[in-house]
Amino acid sequence: MDETMKEKLLKKIAEKKITVGVVGLGYVGLPLAVEKAKAGFRTVGFDVQEEKVAWVNEGHNYIGDVVDSDLKKLVEHSMLKATTDFSFVKDMDFIAICVPTPLDAHQQPNIEYVRSSTDAISNYLKPETIVVLESTTYPGTTEELVKPILEAGSGLKCGKDFYLGFSPERVDPGNLIYKTKNTPKVVGGVGTDATEVIAAMYRSVLEGDVHEVSSPAIAEMEKILENTYRNINIGLVNELAMLCDKMGISMWEVIDAAKTKPYGFQAFYPGPGLGGHCIPLDPYYLSWKAREYGFHTSMIESSMMINDRMPEYVVGRAGKILNRFEKSLKGARVLVLGVAYKQDIDDYRESPALRVLDLLKLEGAKADFYDPWIKRYRYKGEYFEGLDQISEKEMETYDLVMIVTAHTNIDYEMVQKSSRAVFDTKNAMKNIKDRKNIEVL
Repeated sequence: MDETMKEKLLKKIAEKKITVGVVGLGYVGLPLAVEKAKAGFRTVGFDVQEEKVAWVNEGHNYIGDVVDSDLKKLVEHSMLKATTDFSFVKDMDFIAICVPTPLDAHQQPNIEYVRSSTDAISNYLKPETIVVLESTTYPGTTEELVKPILEAGSGLKCGKDFYLGFSPERVDPGNLIYKTKNTPKVVGGVGTDATEVIAAMYRSVLEGDVHEVSSPAIAEMEKILENTYRNINIGLVNELAMLCDKMGISMWEVIDAAKTKPYGFQAFYPGPGLGGHCIPLDPYYLSWKAREYGFHTSMIESSMMINDRMPEYVVGRAGKILNRFEKSLKGARVLVLGVAYKQDIDDYRESPALRVLDLLKLEGAKADFYDPWIKRYRYKGEYFEGLDQISEKEMETYDLVMIVTAHTNIDYEMVQKSSRAVFDTKNAMKNIKDRKNIEVL
């Protein structure tokens, strides 16, 4: 009796005879490609950026969550290589799509990277291949967009000739405990056989649990829920922080008190806005899709509005601090400490610091930045250079220092002693005893 497609693929997974393709070699794709190769699967990374492809093939790492020596060793042993040539898809048994899913200028989902990658894959897709979308997107993308493109371009039938599913990426740059390898995975395939095979593939690579759900749409919505949950709770504490400022109450002390409760409360903290690829963007995907059903996600949209206006709020607070020194924001020298979207990483995607700096300059301030992890950033098509270092003498030249990212490798005692005024939007200086010149968000 002939083996079924499922039986063949499960056998190939068990024998490590699956050849893996990872489309998109960014913060999600490269760590995934490295883990697949480390698990014994020959892996090919696909990317349209020739620079990234060259770096990988030279064993040169550019992602913080990848160990340099791991990448170099895998390349040297021919377990991992990269290419811009999608014709190599014909040699792949498993393909993970890990491309960006940004918002467009109108805050609507831009799925062109998913569309173009899927189209390129469809031209070379062979029978008995597994395709998994990992890019964060709206519920329905896998079955409504990816499936028809793959079937039309390849002439193959989903479920009969190839398997398709969605398994949302869970990457937290800079997390010292949870990496790609040990973070639990959610898998939803088009059909139970697809789910079983895709889950088996991830279990053969990862240490974390693999949780199977009944459809790609469930897995897509699950990812949106993860990040919308955080967006809403951060929106709540941001709004309360604004109220507490008016009331003369420390929101940070309120949270410290609340989190002593051992059940029913999880601590979230205020800040100058949201950054990263997921939390600021995912709610827009859901609210956009909800309108297709005549449904408005009012609670989600309210939290988005609060979080989106936090950069304007902190710049307004900065102006009030300067007023106390009889100094206007216009013409003031302001130093922003940190442009990364979270502490101790070099990632500034969607970072609120970029908007804070832009708003300061629009108000006429002479704004500089220092970030020990980032020397320059690109915003609205323009590059901006930061300070190489900070010193007591340097700090004394600024009218106001704004801490926008709570990096741990900044000497905050020196900052406090050398600055005229400090606006700490992240409570990074909570352990500094002399607080006469510090104001906290």
